[in-house]
Amino acid sequence: MSEQVMSKSASGLFKKILNNEATSGIIMIIAMVVAIICANTSAKEPVEQFLQTSIRFGIGSFESARSIEWWVNDVLMVFFFLQVGLELKGEMKEGSMSDAKTRLAPCLAALGGICCPAIIYAILNNGKGDMMNGWAIPTATDIAFAVCVLLLVSKNIPKSAKMFLLAVAIADDLGAVIIIALFYSQGVSMGMLGYACIFVFLLYLLNKAQVTNFLPYMILGVGLWICFHSGGIHTTIAGVVVAFTYPMHVQGEKESPLHILSKTVTPWVNYLILPFFAFASAGLELKGMTMETVKNTLTLGVGLGLFLGKQIGIFATTIALLKIKIASFPSTVTKMDIYGISVLGGIGFTMALFVGKLAFAGNELLQQEIRLGVIAGSVISALWAAIVFRYGRSMQKIFMKFCPKAK
Repeated sequence: MSEQVMSKSASGLFKKILNNEATSGIIMIIAMVVAIICANTSAKEPVEQFLQTSIRFGIGSFESARSIEWWVNDVLMVFFFLQVGLELKGEMKEGSMSDAKTRLAPCLAALGGICCPAIIYAILNNGKGDMMNGWAIPTATDIAFAVCVLLLVSKNIPKSAKMFLLAVAIADDLGAVIIIALFYSQGVSMGMLGYACIFVFLLYLLNKAQVTNFLPYMILGVGLWICFHSGGIHTTIAGVVVAFTYPMHVQGEKESPLHILSKTVTPWVNYLILPFFAFASAGLELKGMTMETVKNTLTLGVGLGLFLGKQIGIFATTIALLKIKIASFPSTVTKMDIYGISVLGGIGFTMALFVGKLAFAGNELLQQEIRLGVIAGSVISALWAAIVFRYGRSMQKIFMKFCPKAK
């Protein structure tokens, strides 16, 4: 085989690996495991020192120094939200949420999957003061992890069921964005909000002018980020706003500019930003952890909210929608498939950890409890989903044999 053919073969394999939806999830799992190992070995202190290392930046007389951890949470994660916004716009314009009928079912299922975990968390933490700030931690599904587990454990699940999971997860992300904007923005300055509106209007004008060069959007996005940062609105929302103002189609261009930008941003987010965030955020220290830590209402609220709340909320809502004929699936999709998809909704990692940092900023003890709840809830959801997809249909056949009247 010639070197040129081998080079093309290697290049094709590399592209195939990058385009595999499961790859980014696997990389994040590796980053999470490495973070936990570092948190429980002699590497803990060097890692913490690295994350707290200050990076200076400034323009003219203005100068500031921020830690690497701050850069990850407030700057790099903006690009994650940019990617989320691009996916949301694409799905709402031309994808699985492109019309009211197809959009309603996954949106309502996602809403059920948001409310039920929040209720479970609130019941467990009722009357505990500031602990109620964490009600939104178990409400979001991690698309990368959920799709990764789905591809690994379910070979024969119908495509329509997979698309439903993606639609629910995307609607779920939209809910998370709204929650962050409404409930985790503190001390909003009306003056800076006014300046932010000007930047949003300028972004809108770029869209109307069908400008596809991302540089002016980036410049205005930085201005919007500064307004949000100074005005009390979380900076990551700037990424969503920029995504929603970027043009979907431009006259005379065959390929969608939005899809091109999404393809450009996605590898950087999936293979650099999210693994780095996972490494910086998932360092669960096992030393000194006791049953009291496990039984803590914050840990239980997050863990049970993800494992029980998500599956109950998504599954019950979806079945109700089927009963009243708002939602429909092909005959190849069984209720066990829908239940398995609902269980996968309990895999909440990136957004859950991110909301946890917003809810209890600077409290490392509570962050440890959040990490335990998020990791435990996500892992148990993944394992139970694997069992459901592996044995669910057989279990359903046995149940129907003994209960033939059950529907």
